[in-house]
Amino acid sequence: MIYTGKSRIKQILKPQKETYITSLTLLIIAFLSVFFPRIISAAGVPKVINFVHFLIVPFTLVVAITKTPTKNRQQIAITWEIITACLLFLGVMLASALFNQAGEINVFLDFMILTEGFLMLVAIICIPLTPASFKKLRAWLLGSALINLVTALAQKPLIDAHMISTAQYTPEDAIQGVFYLSGAGNYVSCAVSLAVGLYYLLNAKTVSIWIRGFLLFGAFYQLLLSDSKQVLIAFIASWVLLLLFKYNAVDKAVMYLIIITLFLGTFYWAIENVEAEGLGAYKWWFSRTELYGPDGVAVHTKFAAVPMILSYYKSPINWLFGLGPGHTVGRLGGWFFRDYWSLLAPLGATTHPVSHQVWEVVEVNWLDLESSAFMPLFSWLGIWGDLGFVGLGSYLYLCYVVWSRLCLDDFSKFLMLTMLVFGAIFTQMEEPGQMLTVAVLIGLQWHERRLDRLARQQSL
Repeated sequence: MIYTGKSRIKQILKPQKETYITSLTLLIIAFLSVFFPRIISAAGVPKVINFVHFLIVPFTLVVAITKTPTKNRQQIAITWEIITACLLFLGVMLASALFNQAGEINVFLDFMILTEGFLMLVAIICIPLTPASFKKLRAWLLGSALINLVTALAQKPLIDAHMISTAQYTPEDAIQGVFYLSGAGNYVSCAVSLAVGLYYLLNAKTVSIWIRGFLLFGAFYQLLLSDSKQVLIAFIASWVLLLLFKYNAVDKAVMYLIIITLFLGTFYWAIENVEAEGLGAYKWWFSRTELYGPDGVAVHTKFAAVPMILSYYKSPINWLFGLGPGHTVGRLGGWFFRDYWSLLAPLGATTHPVSHQVWEVVEVNWLDLESSAFMPLFSWLGIWGDLGFVGLGSYLYLCYVVWSRLCLDDFSKFLMLTMLVFGAIFTQMEEPGQMLTVAVLIGLQWHERRLDRLARQQSL
């Protein structure tokens, strides 16, 4: 909606101060409650701190929606469209839980794990951030990401000197930044560093290109140190997929194609000619071409859980609604219950035999033990296994709503694609720290366009 009149624009740019402070503060607290609990828990705080954000984020959303002073029809329409898609997904999840006799805590946790980023995004876009509040939220994000990067780079010499524990992880996998000693901590930490590094490179145009480039280089160096190959693969795949959406902008498509070709060419040359820490692993995996054919070990290993899940189908309804929330190979059924069963069992959590059977296969498969990229436990398979084709379709619809309504620039689309690609590799699409970081970045991009538009209207 286009507003005319300077007084109306000022009203939008300067909402009620009390509401703005409350909503912005809650947004920051919600983000921090997701970003830092892992390393706090590693320092000795009870593991229950890892669950606090499941309460803070929905509370933040409720406050933001009920207290927002905005009258902007676009904000209101987008907010309710995303909320409706979330409620539709919740309805499918409840139907699956009833049919498969899954516990109530399964429904709550699975819904929050899969939609928490969307809920956070709604909380961000439904309030009319002022330029000052926009900068404050961005500063907290950038500061947190910088702490993560510095922490990860500092962990390398400390681990080599045996000054900090690596628990059951290899020294490379234990380089996890603020997501220290968590299952996919090295991947999440790297993905966050790269995503925020790219955001800073593209948006902080008042800062020297050398500083912005240096921070992005630091994120890439972290990727090499932590042996997070699948993060690089996901980002490259997302970049290639973005080209498919540039059919109406040939000049940009050509530019992106040239950039990615130069990057891949340079990276391949470095793999073949440079003796640097972390590059050797890429050369080894790229040389094992026999693994990746249609009948290769990689394909059979990746989809080993499919026939196991199908073997438990007792009714055509299973095709529609799966085996129940948290009952197969998503983050909840595949990982969460293993790590926190002692906390969740008293709350009525339920499991399914197929989750244990898949793990039995994983634990004796050399390829899974070598790289988690080939694990048969990953997000998209987990959504289908838990909720069937209806659940998978409703979740894709939720993603489509966000893509079409909020991802209006190339960087936002790229971020969304990275999460979708991660969901086909591992369960990073369900990692709160990474998911909410991407949500905040997309929200910032949307608000920056809104503020620029309002500033242009005010100048007229």
